[in-house]
Amino acid sequence: MSHQTPGDPCHLTATQALALIRADALRPEALMEACLDRITRVEPKLRVFACFDPAQARAAAASVPAGPLQGLPIGVKDVLDAADLPSQYGSPIWAGHRPRADAAAVAWARAAGGVVIGKTVTTEFATRHPGPTRNPVNPAHTPGGSSSGSAAGVRAGMFPLAYGTQTAGSVIRPAAFCGVVGYKPTFGLINRAGMKIMADSLDTVGVLARSVADCALFAGAVSGRDLGDPDAQPARAPRIGVCRSPSWPAAAPETQALLERVATALGWAGAAVSARELPDGYADLIEAHPIVMNAESARSLGWELAHHRDRLSESLRERMDFGLRQTEAALDNAYAVFARCQAGFSAAMEGLDVLVTPAAPGEAPKGLGWTGDPAFNFIWTSLHVPCVTVPAGTGPNGLPLGIQAVGRRGEDRAVLAWARWVEAALG
Repeated sequence: MSHQTPGDPCHLTATQALALIRADALRPEALMEACLDRITRVEPKLRVFACFDPAQARAAAASVPAGPLQGLPIGVKDVLDAADLPSQYGSPIWAGHRPRADAAAVAWARAAGGVVIGKTVTTEFATRHPGPTRNPVNPAHTPGGSSSGSAAGVRAGMFPLAYGTQTAGSVIRPAAFCGVVGYKPTFGLINRAGMKIMADSLDTVGVLARSVADCALFAGAVSGRDLGDPDAQPARAPRIGVCRSPSWPAAAPETQALLERVATALGWAGAAVSARELPDGYADLIEAHPIVMNAESARSLGWELAHHRDRLSESLRERMDFGLRQTEAALDNAYAVFARCQAGFSAAMEGLDVLVTPAAPGEAPKGLGWTGDPAFNFIWTSLHVPCVTVPAGTGPNGLPLGIQAVGRRGEDRAVLAWARWVEAALG
């Protein structure tokens, strides 16, 4: 399923396609038709879409406004509303629900010339029960989650750009599992209005694409921020801290070998590489994150719990009950851990440009019943810092591995640039 035809426009990066569109060498309608043809061929097996209307996508491609995303097809994770498509949030409770308006992120993508090609599969409320999407590299394996359809669709050539969201590891992990680039911005960089919010202190809108430059283009266009050109050559090599993190015991042998191999390659490429572990108190996030995530999510699902509890999956009910059992003291302590670790993170990175750390424990798990462990993601999500994962080879079963660049809050432009440097250094 991962075979690509080099001359097919559906496999272009977003920046490549945009350059051709602006040079009148590719029409938005032709790009859309290439993507639709690819969808026809692979969607029956991969099941990327929660909702897909080819006639609507064709009509939108024929009348796109000029802008930074002119004519680029975009997959929208089905926790972000689109006025012309159902929003079902991965739950039978919301089957057929039609919102009146676009989510802010969707509205700004359209205003920038982007074309919504469909709603992509999410796990249940972007948190628990997996959807039917398969990994394009090996359909016997999960694509990761909760941004399952977005990651799989970008990898499979169905669209060059996609929205994801992350509460623990739902952008970075599926991007790594599918061998694409994932970018979780600084918390709040992309507006969340019109998103089905679960954990208000954590939920972050992110993007998935085929290159770091694509991610910068997309996120910059919809946030109004100048995220630079990651393809530009930096004036110097980066100062990189190789960070195993408190989650290191979860690393599979292939990930342990990957981090060692990456550290060596970055040093050979000219980076100043050193080991850098987080201070001891950051391990407290292992306990604090699920308390905050599940307590806030349970409050967000107040209507669903009151009126449709039996239509929530058993695993989601269990986690929501865990969240509701948290005492005020437990929540206050968890929020205090967040605040302390967030405040101290810049000092923890002193003398460095970025940390480099695993993007996932290993390859994508076999089967569709579990989307994988967010062990190497939830810490950075809790810290509200920008993260970018780039492809970094394959594991023992031939499935993709990713490596993650992490930086200080608000330094998204720099993190994107250094992630691109890391990607190039790894070849």
